[in-house]
Amino acid sequence: MIDFDPGTAAPTKGTDVRNGGDLVVETLEALGAKTVFGIPGQHALGLFDAMGRGNLQFVSSRVENNSAFAADGYSRATGEVGVLFLSTGPGALTSLAGLQEAYATGVPMVVVASQIPLEGLGARRKGMLHQLDDQKASAANVTKSQRLIQHASGIPSAIQDAWTEAISSPQGPVWIEIPQNVLLDPIMVPPVEDALAEAADNPPRVELVREAVKWLSAAKRPAIIAGGGTRRGRGEKSLLSIAEKLRAPVICTPGGNGAFPWNHELSLQSWIEDRYMTDLLEDADVLMVIGSSLGEVTSNYFTFEPRGRIIQIDAEPRVLESNRPGLGIRADAGQALAALDVALDEALRRDRNAQPDWHGASPEQLVKDSLASVRGRLEGQDLAKELKFMADIREAVPADMQTFWDMTIAAYWGWSCWDAREGEFHSAQGAGGLGFGFPAAIGAAVGLETVGKPGRVLAVSGDGSSMYSISELATARQHNIPVTWLIVDDGGYGILREYMMGAFGKATATELARPDFVKLAESFGVPATRVAPEDVGDALKAGFAADGPNVVVVETLLKMFAPTHLGD
Repeated sequence: MIDFDPGTAAPTKGTDVRNGGDLVVETLEALGAKTVFGIPGQHALGLFDAMGRGNLQFVSSRVENNSAFAADGYSRATGEVGVLFLSTGPGALTSLAGLQEAYATGVPMVVVASQIPLEGLGARRKGMLHQLDDQKASAANVTKSQRLIQHASGIPSAIQDAWTEAISSPQGPVWIEIPQNVLLDPIMVPPVEDALAEAADNPPRVELVREAVKWLSAAKRPAIIAGGGTRRGRGEKSLLSIAEKLRAPVICTPGGNGAFPWNHELSLQSWIEDRYMTDLLEDADVLMVIGSSLGEVTSNYFTFEPRGRIIQIDAEPRVLESNRPGLGIRADAGQALAALDVALDEALRRDRNAQPDWHGASPEQLVKDSLASVRGRLEGQDLAKELKFMADIREAVPADMQTFWDMTIAAYWGWSCWDAREGEFHSAQGAGGLGFGFPAAIGAAVGLETVGKPGRVLAVSGDGSSMYSISELATARQHNIPVTWLIVDDGGYGILREYMMGAFGKATATELARPDFVKLAESFGVPATRVAPEDVGDALKAGFAADGPNVVVVETLLKMFAPTHLGD
């Protein structure tokens, strides 16, 4: 094994002496971690030396940002904490865009970044490699908290506290950094045998539940928006029960996709950007919003003007009333929905003050008519290719398969039309950065196999976004990870091209020179095929039946449905 002199980082003789890195590895293992993502780095070698004495599985990406996406995907797919090891300076900074997605979406992660030796800290410009004035300050915008550990004896408690914070709602990534010499120096601390991290309780206040129940039980036109917090809080069962008690139509945001059964008679599905849905939600006399800020997409680009009262439930207090005034309930979505469900049961048993009445229509008929109106509007546009393309993908994907979507036109369609069935739909709409799909799918596949589930997942990217993570074909091949990667090649940044054409009549800087994706994948040893749009379903089915990674390339130009926030 390699050890390093903390002052010079020069190799010294091999040793089995325990160091600060062992405390990191032992604590993570005691907390239940099984897999770590990252890239080795000079100041982080103490971590990697220690992993040689531990049992953590390490997946080495080719770019730190992709390591962050992979840890994110691991967590989303398994419900466990994603763990990320980072080097100092450039390595740490390169991860930040990936961490922004995890932070925006509420994905629990523990990030362990190395740091220059203690003597270089404090913004002294000693000229050390990778030196930053304040590295953890760089992570302040994209993580829940940041910790600098300066003594090895503090490592177990700091990681345990970080883990607790990561899994406590609102969940998210937590940043720890440890100087090189703290990781490398021999220690007297005995091996970590146990560590405990339990999520902090985040229930709703009793008087707020009572008031919300009063509003809901008296509502004639209740409706529900289920955001991503509903899924993170595992509130699906309570949501279904509440919706059925109230006979309230439910629409899911892109992050909430799958929180409510797609084909339920009260399901408005996920057509949140459609004016027909906006009109319906505006007409609700009580609108319950769960785990959503009513932000840009959910509000149909801030054109949403509700006329009724709003109940807003979110674990993040900064979200409450951030876009609309209402009864704000700061709580974990799952706990809040469970409390509301029980209280509603009691209230409705005593007295149901109103039956749903949407101007003479039943809620079930209203849902049916609204979905028909959406379909009619789409069929009135030249979108037959797009509708069939998405339907063919959906038909090919097994009902329980998890899918990971980059910021590409197919994903924007997926936000609205994708029925997750028994699987899960994941996209990068939290922060909206490019490059999420493939590395997140890699992390997901690794995680699913780690917890004993079928690992095959689907990633969907455009040609532009795929170039952000194309190097991870090497990672997928090295670890034989079962990811099928669909690349929709339209020759550029398709959605930006469409936006520019709509706004200015021409597109600038959207066209891209790109590789032959089939040959490029094959050069990594990854099987790949190019097919016409009408053959995408068969190609995906073949990919799903294969072993290890594979790529399907479709060269086609997809269009988006017409935006309704600009008027019909």
